[in-house]
Amino acid sequence: MRKLVVDEWLTLVGVAQAPGEPNEDTTGEFAYGGWHMNFVDDDFMQWMLQNLHEAGGFVLGRRTYEGFASHWPNATAEEQPVAEPLNKSPKYVATRTLSDPLEWENSTVLNGDLRDAVSALKGKDGGDLHVIGSTELVHSLLERDLVDEFRVIIDPVVVGGGKRVFSEDGTRRSLRLLDSSVTSKGSIIATYGVEHR
Repeated sequence: MRKLVVDEWLTLVGVAQAPGEPNEDTTGEFAYGGWHMNFVDDDFMQWMLQNLHEAGGFVLGRRTYEGFASHWPNATAEEQPVAEPLNKSPKYVATRTLSDPLEWENSTVLNGDLRDAVSALKGKDGGDLHVIGSTELVHSLLERDLVDEFRVIIDPVVVGGGKRVFSEDGTRRSLRLLDSSVTSKGSIIATYGVEHR
């Protein structure tokens, strides 16, 4: 059975909202979009590209899907190392508002119950499934005990609020450190296995 891996860029306090661009996600009047860009280095790029290229597919929330679908099919030549695996790999979208067929190549809507749909995907052959961004989806996947691994880069920056990967639902979840390193910019790259309930 393949794993469901969550890849996230986080601030020191776990905010994952809008790491890449100022206007990426301004919901909740979030004013710090692009906070991650000062920490991009070769270590980060290698980590990100490895995750993208080894993925057997991506599970995305609707907002992340729409943002990616509007950008990556039209990526510049410089962006192709990131765009290629995103464009070519299967993408499964958790949404209540979109329906098939989706415009971005190799994209389909996850139908029915989220637990059943993701469990069925995990049961198929292929590389591990990766979730990028999609904080609300990650909350739902965690509630259903579907996440097997977290791969995070934690930047040495604090922003005053924003969407977090871990909701304040009062639940204790145990993780085990599988791997870690520090980038040239002082970010921590860590892989955690999830102890299933």
